[in-house]
Amino acid sequence: MKTLLALTMAASCFVMTSSFAMTKSEHNVAKEKIEADYKVAKAKCDELKDNAKDVCMKEAKGTEDVAKAELEQQYKPSAQHSRKVAEEKAKMRYEVAKEKCDDQSGDAKDACVNQAKADHERAKAAMKKTKG
Repeated sequence: MKTLLALTMAASCFVMTSSFAMTKSEHNVAKEKIEADYKVAKAKCDELKDNAKDVCMKEAKGTEDVAKAELEQQYKPSAQHSRKVAEEKAKMRYEVAKEKCDDQSGDAKDACVNQAKADHERAKAAMKKTKG
């Protein structure tokens, strides 16, 4: 969880530090950094076992996908890229929440999965509202 927080903070700081247009070269360097950060996060997940490893992998992949979407929004700002950022964040929250449900069983697991689905549907509905 500390890794996810650190990666998220690093990605956020990167996005906030440069409000100016990004060159193709800067974009490529940033993309390579995101990919390298993902590999580091994934390697740390390999040290875990069972569902903790699965949750870690979902967090690592989700963080990478969100960071890439944010990078594209920074590189070529548009409503489409902004929507992609929101979609990737919602997808990551859903995937991680759903994976965490695997630690439970029976009715508790079913309730957990249903809550994750409901939260995801609310996020998708909110995105549609902001679209127009």
